[in-house]
Amino acid sequence: MPHILVVDDEPGVRESLRMLLKDDFDVTAVGDVDAALAALDERSIDAVLLDLVMPGRTGLDFLRELAERSEAPPVLVLSATRTVATAVEAMKLGAADFVTKPFEIDALRIKLGQLLERRALEQEVERLRDQVAGRSRLGPLIGASDVMRSVYRTIERVADSRPTVLITGESGTGKELVARAIHDLGPRRDQRYVVVNCAAIPENLIESELFGHERGSFTGAHERRIGKFEAANGGTIFLDEIGELGATMQAKLLRALQDRTIERIGSTQPIPVDVRVLAATNRDLEREVSAGNFRADLYYRIHVVPIALPALRERREDVKLLAESFLERTRAENRRGPERIAPAALAALERYSWPGNVRELENAIERAVTLGSGAAIEVEDLPDEIQLASRSESLHEAVRSGHLDLEGAVARLEVELIREALARTRGNQTRAADMLGITRRLLKLKMDRHGIVVGPDEEPDE
Repeated sequence: MPHILVVDDEPGVRESLRMLLKDDFDVTAVGDVDAALAALDERSIDAVLLDLVMPGRTGLDFLRELAERSEAPPVLVLSATRTVATAVEAMKLGAADFVTKPFEIDALRIKLGQLLERRALEQEVERLRDQVAGRSRLGPLIGASDVMRSVYRTIERVADSRPTVLITGESGTGKELVARAIHDLGPRRDQRYVVVNCAAIPENLIESELFGHERGSFTGAHERRIGKFEAANGGTIFLDEIGELGATMQAKLLRALQDRTIERIGSTQPIPVDVRVLAATNRDLEREVSAGNFRADLYYRIHVVPIALPALRERREDVKLLAESFLERTRAENRRGPERIAPAALAALERYSWPGNVRELENAIERAVTLGSGAAIEVEDLPDEIQLASRSESLHEAVRSGHLDLEGAVARLEVELIREALARTRGNQTRAADMLGITRRLLKLKMDRHGIVVGPDEEPDE
């Protein structure tokens, strides 16, 4: 139900409007501008009914302050003032419409409905615009949730600057995509973009990888090698999983960032480098600093601009957009596969907790497209863990709603787990019991209790 804020200094008017509108709207009524601004900070407001003439700060003052806010609800002005000048001033300050007292309640409801429809349309246009902008300007980053819009805004603000950016988030959240977007939107977009996975390089080779080496500087150094910092000169270097660096390498990296110079192994000649440094980690570096595992001075050097990527379970409203995008891309690559995602499968995807985040969702859709044979991705095309989580959530909901008691929910889950184990072992009860962590005798007892019968075509026990 839409939430309406009534701002009027007359208690009788506030109460009348609250009673007249309560069947169609949630109504909050306040008597002055300060209380109105506080209400906007405390809750989501869809529209404001505003009296212009009030003692102290007037409705015009409220409109002026509202104009300073990045997101503000539409305002319908209510006033006994019939002067054109006042109405024009209110509209200039951002009021959406103007109604004079006394007014017909039906006419007021119609105007409120029009305001809310217009606002909903504007929000949908903004959502679609952000979605298109996210795909066209931010590469493969996808998401229209509020938290991702905030990430997009930060990317756009830091792209043109030089400070080091630290991108944090769980594995699979898209940290490398964010780094690439920052490079592609910035002034170095036409220069080299060099990626270094610090976790994938052995500790005894990481210095050579980053800074290079001279011929003969160590066993196996048969020729001079240019390091990644030199290779990225003029462009961007992305240090992925920077939290995996050892203490010695942390000290050398700190010096390179401070002095903007590097030294190849086996040389004492400093080499100036002009690189934009982006870093990422799935570790909690503040905790690592406290534990003595990561240098505090290096942390503060790379933590100039932080970007925290949310886990996929924290932006479930983006699952549909992501899944449909992965489906479209995978179908194009395979030149075959389901054309859509069935509603039940989409619901299962949206309920799942996604410990592997966006990367896990991408893999699940690729698997479903490859193995699916129908026109739509169905629940049974999804990985087992997603199917099991979906069934478990359905049981939780059945218990919460009172349609199933705890004993019934446990029995149903037990049946599903036994059937799944038997299906995966082609009816072999010994292997199914091992999979479930119980004895074959106990499995047989449970099968008899639930009426589960192994079919004649299934494998015999060993």
